Amino acid sequence: MPSTRKDQIQALLKSLENGNTEAVAVVNEAKYIQHNPETHEGSEGLAALFKRISKTSPRVNIVRIFEDGDYVFGHTEYDFANSNIGFEVFRFEDGQAVEHWDNIQKRQGPNASGHSMVDGESELTDRHLTEINREMVKSFVENILIKRQLDKLDNYLSDGKLTQHSPYLTDGAESLSSALNFKSEQGYTLRYDRLHRILAEGNFVLTVSEGSREGNHSSFYDLYRVAEGCIAEHWDTVETVPPRSEWKNNNGKF
Repeated sequence: MPSTRKDQIQALLKSLENGNTEAVAVVNEAKYIQHNPETHEGSEGLAALFKRISKTSPRVNIVRIFEDGDYVFGHTEYDFANSNIGFEVFRFEDGQAVEHWDNIQKRQGPNASGHSMVDGESELTDRHLTEINREMVKSFVENILIKRQLDKLDNYLSDGKLTQHSPYLTDGAESLSSALNFKSEQGYTLRYDRLHRILAEGNFVLTVSEGSREGNHSSFYDLYRVAEGCIAEHWDTVETVPPRSEWKNNNGKF
């Protein structure tokens, strides 16, 4: 049995590929709360479900994985019927995973700057700066993405530099500023309304936000790498939240 929470979650996610039913023991199925609105709760045991999925020859790659208190969160690549990029968040209680959120997007890109949705820096450093980095990124999301105080953007970047992995954007401050400023007849094309969760370990910070993209109710998962007090690199997934009438559980996306 893997010894750390990170190892346990990596084994759990890889069991989608290899059908290892023992890895599912990390989940307390009696308490498990599922926040993916397209997934039923209790309709099929996880071990049976993962074993069935493994027979479709999927490929799973955990690119980055982090831990923050009771939470483990990972940046993942999935190749099932098509190729997807995701973020997975698990909450632990009494040594087992009891709650799960995710945000999955079809793989796109590379973007115009030549970056894919998963390449780039992955080394975890600066654990002693976790709380400082968390607060800085929280301020960035609240002031720049939600309040659109774009005159403050330089406060969070080093000389306007930002390595961008979003398939919709390019490197640097100008691309991000233009995306946040762009309006259609219906209003802002990209809108962040609420920050729901912020998780951090060392130089990496993940934020979970709610808003809209091109008029669609959306969930934004944004991963930031911080270097020398500034945001240096950014990855994301954007997923449309299905209407309430289509949810397969009652727990909510967030």
